[in-house]
Amino acid sequence: MDTQILEDIGLTNAEIKVYLALLELGTATAGPILDKSGLQNSVVHMTLNKLIERGFVTFIKEGKRNHYQAANPQHITEFINHKKEQFEKILPELLLKQSQAQEKPEVISFRGIKGVKELLLELLEAGGKEHHTFGSTKKSLMLGEAWWIEYHQKRAAKKIKAKLLFNESLSYWKAEKRYRSIEAEIRYTKKGFEPLTETIIRNDKIGIIIWTQKPFGILIHQKEAAESYDHFFKMLWNSTKLLSS
Repeated sequence: MDTQILEDIGLTNAEIKVYLALLELGTATAGPILDKSGLQNSVVHMTLNKLIERGFVTFIKEGKRNHYQAANPQHITEFINHKKEQFEKILPELLLKQSQAQEKPEVISFRGIKGVKELLLELLEAGGKEHHTFGSTKKSLMLGEAWWIEYHQKRAAKKIKAKLLFNESLSYWKAEKRYRSIEAEIRYTKKGFEPLTETIIRNDKIGIIIWTQKPFGILIHQKEAAESYDHFFKMLWNSTKLLSS
């Protein structure tokens, strides 16, 4: 199971282990949870209390012992929706503070898979009519195949067309078929050197992602630089015309 999703919604590593242990155990006292999760006694009890507060775990008391049970996983959806509703209440105020900032950064760095996803979402909101990418490598799939498809579906929903120049190593994924219905034209570079760097140009922003084991990225917000990168992209795009897929 990919537990990263549970981390993304705010559960700690200990909370995930205890919750999953209880899902498998059904109803259990602290002892079996300790054995199943592999956590220390004090950590398990502290974590159980946190999960109870969040509504992810319930318990009944029989004599001096608590018998714990994991809440229905569908209740997590309710938890996420509640968090979303609470955040949306303060979103207008947060946006106002951002718009009033005296100095707006032109370069922002992002680290890790979560950070790179955030960078890509920033680019999704950058405006413009076209999305240009070059240097995409098979390592970019570390974000998840489904995540990329959903990302480009969102991009297409904004009526933004895409020209994607992928490295030859990514050709096996058949993006031209996966993206067929979402306004994307795919081309590949010749087989050979495999760079780690992917560059995305959207309107007046440039996203540069380095696909190392722990990826990181840079977002540049500068119109003149974006125009220069886009000119370079068009040169690369035209040079690969005969390699279209």
